[in-house]
Amino acid sequence: MNKISSYFDTTGGGKNLPSISRLFLGIVKGYNHEKYWLRRAKVVNPESRTPIILKLYYLFYIKRKDAKLHCSFGTGLNYGAHFEAPPFLPHGPHGIIVGTDVKVGSGCIIYHQVTIAGGNVVIGDGVELGAGAKVLPNVTIGNNCHVGANAVVVENMPDNSTCVMQKPRIIKKTKEG
Repeated sequence: MNKISSYFDTTGGGKNLPSISRLFLGIVKGYNHEKYWLRRAKVVNPESRTPIILKLYYLFYIKRKDAKLHCSFGTGLNYGAHFEAPPFLPHGPHGIIVGTDVKVGSGCIIYHQVTIAGGNVVIGDGVELGAGAKVLPNVTIGNNCHVGANAVVVENMPDNSTCVMQKPRIIKKTKEG
């Protein structure tokens, strides 16, 4: 790969882009991943020594981005969903909803339109949540699990497991006259 094309290489969702390219894409898309998650970490941590006025400004910034991108990562002043490390969002945060009392491990990949309901949800390390997946309350997902696109997780998943929906059925209706 030549030097110029490496600045625009979006394989892996842009995870390996040079910092100048990530900055440029952040300006164009209106979402700077590093800035968002650094500010979010300061807002949700009650032990942070960040002044309250700055925390309120960061919270305002986060809520503005959430509203613009139709997402929510369960962020509140001195409380919120706990992420071991910022998740990898290949399609950006579009439509992702996370409850306030959710725990998410490190190395997670979350695609667009995922909903993780609040209510004692624990997601392990290295979990991949496919586009449109839903995780209902009181569910634990183990480490290195995969949740398929549009799957609904209603019970606990052990480590290294996969959850997918059953094959769709087509119901043919006949016109009776």
